[in-house]
Amino acid sequence: MTEEELKELVASLAVAQKETDRQLNEFRRTQAEANQELRKQLGGLGNKFGGFAEAMAIPSLIDILAKRFGADRILESRRVHKGEEELELDLVGTSSGENRTVVAAEVKSVLNRRELEKFIRNLRRFFDFFPQFRGYKLYGVLAPVESSREMDAATLAHGIALARMHGDIFRLAVPPSFQPRDFSVMPPTA
Repeated sequence: MTEEELKELVASLAVAQKETDRQLNEFRRTQAEANQELRKQLGGLGNKFGGFAEAMAIPSLIDILAKRFGADRILESRRVHKGEEELELDLVGTSSGENRTVVAAEVKSVLNRRELEKFIRNLRRFFDFFPQFRGYKLYGVLAPVESSREMDAATLAHGIALARMHGDIFRLAVPPSFQPRDFSVMPPTA
């Protein structure tokens, strides 16, 4: 191969490399757009499933809060803002009688470690967003549509009542000896 032929080959390889780079960049861009659209669609599907789960669980949870925890006032879908912070709960039940209790309840499509930890953080921050209930005992209830035995056990170990789906209603799924934890005596998160 002559020096001239080698220069032509290198030049043609450089042109081919530029075209390959251009095609790869175009592919990456279209993949990123497709991934973004897929995430958007999955998010919409997740929101619909979450709304469906809440619609199924809320009537049962209202019954549980009233009968098991003595709630005489129940507020649905509480989203409270304090400055830049937000706290969202599906139900807040209160009993202002002799027991003075407040119960925060959340419906979860899928209960995992992250969701359990988030709920515990929300319980610890509860009185920052609902100061009118300071001095009340605070309990938590989680109602997952899907959960593993390990997550059920972890929920109960934290003293959070667990409501599980039975047919088309949710029922408390706690052992007879279960005592819910009073989160009003826990230190708030830093």
